[in-house]
Amino acid sequence: MLELLLSGLLKVWLDTAGVKVQPLEILEYLTWQSNLGRVVFNDPNPVAKNIVKQYLQSLVNRKLIDKSLIRNQGIWIQSGPMLMANNEGKTPMPAASLTKIATSLVAFETFGPDYQFETFISTTGRIKNGILIGDLIVQGSGDPLFVWEEAIAIGNSLNRMGIKQVKGNLNIVGDFTMNFQRNPILAGQLFKKALNSSNWNRNIFLQYSSMIKGTLKPKVDITGEVKAQSQVKPGTNVLIRHQSLPMKRLITEMNTFSNNDMAHMLAEAVGGIDTLSTKAAQLAKVPISEILLINGSGLGLENRISPRATCAILMALQKQALRHNLNLADLFPIAGVDKRGTILFTKNLPKATVVKTGTLNTVSALAGVLPTRDRGLVWFAIINRGYRIAAFRSKQGKLLTSLIKQLNFPQKVPYAITRHEKTNSELQFGAKNRNQIIYEG
Repeated sequence: MLELLLSGLLKVWLDTAGVKVQPLEILEYLTWQSNLGRVVFNDPNPVAKNIVKQYLQSLVNRKLIDKSLIRNQGIWIQSGPMLMANNEGKTPMPAASLTKIATSLVAFETFGPDYQFETFISTTGRIKNGILIGDLIVQGSGDPLFVWEEAIAIGNSLNRMGIKQVKGNLNIVGDFTMNFQRNPILAGQLFKKALNSSNWNRNIFLQYSSMIKGTLKPKVDITGEVKAQSQVKPGTNVLIRHQSLPMKRLITEMNTFSNNDMAHMLAEAVGGIDTLSTKAAQLAKVPISEILLINGSGLGLENRISPRATCAILMALQKQALRHNLNLADLFPIAGVDKRGTILFTKNLPKATVVKTGTLNTVSALAGVLPTRDRGLVWFAIINRGYRIAAFRSKQGKLLTSLIKQLNFPQKVPYAITRHEKTNSELQFGAKNRNQIIYEG
């Protein structure tokens, strides 16, 4: 068989180079080389092609699509350099939240997994007898996941400094977003509310209950108003430097819940949508004509990515992650493991499949990587067009289940998509060790 010949030649070359790779890992190894995602040969075994053919016919039989609309259904299935199945795979299609895969790749490559956005808490005044006499200033830098827990932790840091009251205004400077509210006045009002537990509502108490056991309830009363300020005034003293969750966790949360606001903010952080599209195409080594974006979230039918490009972007992100001892399982939900987010609406997925969902009114999309015994890691992207979203989602799961029945599940999940344990306390919402007290005067 052709693939056996190629893999045998490759193994000889790898052995000569001193690289020890097991036979079933050879196609997987090829994936991470310079021709990332490039198809070298077609799978001589028609099993995947036949499954996709049956899948498309089942969509027609169930009246999910008209026969003439089979061309609107995009599918690409690939193992290393081997193309297993394809239906309009090079055609850009509305990809919905599969767009966030491109956003993830460019954000990860631009900033690295450990990058943290910084928010500075400053003052124009002085601290006397538990009272800050002067304005409190919040200076943001684009943290896309500054939520109740983060503000509560800052409030507790202010209490530890001895501050119980602020006789002045709360001024918002820079790119500060709280609970995905980007209006500086409204974001500031949320921050002000979080600092004083006497003013908490039920929602804040609910989020507080999920924080580390023993977390105190802050009491910082700000007597003034919330105002937007163009820049920090001279003579301002920094009280606290707050660091966001690291980029790897931000990307994970964005993909788990398919958070559009986070995707928009990360797209801005990397330089805007043109930079995002161009860089994603370059990193994935696909034509820019297959990645046509108007935002980083996937909202809107104008956001279009081909199924082939989607798989290539996933492979490129895997390549970037491996350089940092991470992989896609650290950045996306895993079937049979995760019990939160959009994966809960996807049924029949084979266990250990790493996935990203995408949904619009007329789009149901699914992409990811499936571990198999006979073909190693199988990369897939499925983009269905039509209004029967739940029915499409069920069919997608059945397609992957059919694949795993034919290709067999491996004896154990490959290390390449095994999630790393996250034990670092800094990865928890509201972790106090991400607040550094700078000034205590």
